[in-house]
Amino acid sequence: MVEFSLRTTTGHGLEHWTGLFDPANEFRYRPLFGGLVESLTLALIAIAIVILMLLPTTLLVRLRFPKLVRVLEFITVIPIAIPAIALVVGLAPVFGASIRIINSGTVVLGLIYGILVLPFAARALDASIRAVDVPTLVEAARSLGASWPRVFVRILLPVLRRGIVAASFISIAVVLGEYTIASLLNRQNLQVAIVSISRSDPYVAVIFSLLALAFVTVLLAVIGRIATPKRKVFDV
Repeated sequence: MVEFSLRTTTGHGLEHWTGLFDPANEFRYRPLFGGLVESLTLALIAIAIVILMLLPTTLLVRLRFPKLVRVLEFITVIPIAIPAIALVVGLAPVFGASIRIINSGTVVLGLIYGILVLPFAARALDASIRAVDVPTLVEAARSLGASWPRVFVRILLPVLRRGIVAASFISIAVVLGEYTIASLLNRQNLQVAIVSISRSDPYVAVIFSLLALAFVTVLLAVIGRIATPKRKVFDV
């Protein structure tokens, strides 16, 4: 891919890369930058759904209703079992009606992506919850007079940081790579923009694909760095 992006009529060079910053090409490449902003916005909405809805629900089921764990696991795996085409057919009427109510296609598509990432984010959160004795921590905090919101924010979120970070990264990766749903619902995200621009300029499409891959790689490294607990050294 790198070699292809460097090809020119006379050999190899950086003409296609420097062309991205040429003001003359601003209008031509505007859909790509708009698609990137759209995808990042959708990723933030999906992450918010994971943290504000999936995480509390998973903790509630684990702490109060352990018999419903299998039911929750089955519900969260449903989106991955349904083909994207069938999912769009079912969501298209809801999508159209929701846009008229909310007046924002980005928010509605973000809610759909929040459902789409459930199978992946749920596994990451569940593994993190299993690795920690959450019931004991909650019981100790409650016995000391901490309210449920305080327990969630001050106790559970820091303890489950690695699982939350992993779920967030998976959500970003899924949203940045999603094409089918956005295309069929006539929305312009990063992948739709790349496919659209590839018809007229395949070199720029490859360049943006490389940049997206590099972004995800750097994001993975940064998240891995943040999620790794620091070792404390004690003087003897």
